[in-house]
Amino acid sequence: MRHFAVTWGLPDDFGGMTSVVLRRSAGFAAAGAPVTVLTFDDRLDTGAAVTALRRRGVIADGVEVVHLWDWLASNPVRPVPGAVPPPFAPITSTADAAGRVVEVELAGVVRRRERRTTDGMLLQVDRYRPDGSLFVSDLRDVTEPGLPGGRSVVVCDGAGEPVRGFTSIWGLYRHWLDLLTAKQRSMMIVDSKTAARFMRGYRRKHIATVHVVHSSHRAGDGEPGQPLKQSRREVLERAEEFDAVVTLTERQRLDLAADLGPAASLAVVPNAGSLDQLLRAPLTRSTDRGVVLASLTPRKRLDHAVAAAAAAETALDIYGEGPERHALQQQILRLGGGTQLRGHRPDASLAFRDASFSLLTSTAEGAPLVLLESMAAGCIPIAYDIRYGPRDIIRDGVDGFVVPPGDTAAMAARIRELAEMPERQRQRMRRAARRSASRFRQARVTEQWAALFGDIARRRWPKPPSARFRARAGRGARRLLGRVRPARQAA
Repeated sequence: MRHFAVTWGLPDDFGGMTSVVLRRSAGFAAAGAPVTVLTFDDRLDTGAAVTALRRRGVIADGVEVVHLWDWLASNPVRPVPGAVPPPFAPITSTADAAGRVVEVELAGVVRRRERRTTDGMLLQVDRYRPDGSLFVSDLRDVTEPGLPGGRSVVVCDGAGEPVRGFTSIWGLYRHWLDLLTAKQRSMMIVDSKTAARFMRGYRRKHIATVHVVHSSHRAGDGEPGQPLKQSRREVLERAEEFDAVVTLTERQRLDLAADLGPAASLAVVPNAGSLDQLLRAPLTRSTDRGVVLASLTPRKRLDHAVAAAAAAETALDIYGEGPERHALQQQILRLGGGTQLRGHRPDASLAFRDASFSLLTSTAEGAPLVLLESMAAGCIPIAYDIRYGPRDIIRDGVDGFVVPPGDTAAMAARIRELAEMPERQRQRMRRAARRSASRFRQARVTEQWAALFGDIARRRWPKPPSARFRARAGRGARRLLGRVRPARQAA
């Protein structure tokens, strides 16, 4: 089989989900199975970003990244003979009468023009090759000019002439996947929620699709009785359209089974961490410093981490960026203490090698990589008992601590307990954390993925009757020869 990883894009400040995609792909490549990562976003410099990530070792050898718009700019799309041409009205100037036009350049060349209403609503996107020729015109006011409604996505040849059209962007996405797979048996792992929406209905005989649920699928705190999140409902209510839906923990699989019923094919494959370097970190370290790796968003509840560290009178380094930065900074100034906002750093996980403990205060998760990275480095995690992740990974009091969600006083008490316990006991906890994290090394998780692929392939592409007959006949012939040969030798 060919192996594709389907995600939306590779942003510069990508987080846990994209890290998982790249690490999982690296694991397959290391096992001799090359992976093609597919991206669909509007980024113009994907090629340069991929080159930079390769230099840093983030994208491994054997992992190829193919971007939709870059591919369409440099590969021909065959026309459909006799097809009715769709509406095609490329933007002709920056003073287009139907709306305001914005140009986006890369290296001094216009690569995209966007036509918008006066209040900023998008009506059209035209995309251009590096030589300035038009290769896609995406018209979004087909029904009535100047008002969003209807869609006409037209792919053009090297001269900017239309060769193929689609009435939806999803139609173009699926056609591109058809071209890439070329009717070869392929396995596609879909990580992005955005991509899952159009991949859900993508069914081809030669393609199997697997959707990975990276975060809690329920609204609110994820407890039983909560409805599906609005952002997950469209996909998960028709989960049977995937060959498998993968959760990161057994507890979430059970919850999904209860929420979706028996139609969906559910499996569990945990996240894997890039843990080798962290597993070599010395276990002896200062006991007065903690660390948090998280985006500065309301869902992460980092104000709880700041409050717990202040109550425990300990230092805390927070790595990440996001809209809550200013509010957190004000809270730090108000409470005092030693909390520092360190900003986004690609190598922030190395901070676990020197910290005594880590904090996780989210409202909900899937199976956070930061727990594995922290434990691999011998950095004791102190986490809220949320769905999902902490309780599935941490053995409370053995290799970390799990405290009631929202209880900053309990979190502060655990920070103080860790600092005050005898060094021998603390070292025992650090070694236990490291052993627990070792269960999630990449090679082990790759084996689990391979087993799931095998199960899907047997269901998706069973051997034809003739092949099964030949296999049985071959076994029968071998058994017969096994009886005949000894008899001849005896004679």
